[in-house]
Amino acid sequence: MPEITRDEVAHLADLARIDLSDAELDHLAPQLNVILESVASLSEVASADVPPTSHPLPLTNVFREDVVRPGLSAEQALAAAPASAQQRFMVPRILGDEQ
Repeated sequence: MPEITRDEVAHLADLARIDLSDAELDHLAPQLNVILESVASLSEVASADVPPTSHPLPLTNVFREDVVRPGLSAEQALAAAPASAQQRFMVPRILGDEQ
């Protein structure tokens, strides 16, 4: 497998808009090579008789069933509000007039 060069790392950093120093480029190139070798070694292990999977164990939904229940009316919801108007909660303005 060809190794990733320092210039390729610099090009990738430029594409990602990451400013790397020369020392960082020299440090990252070997690390990226190790990552690429590790990913390549996984493809050697994969076999045609092993189906791809995202989890080693089957997952089941543990959530309860949705049950329709009556909710609060607007009056009940606004009953404990400090202030309301037109069936809405009133809150202090946090934005100025520069909208």
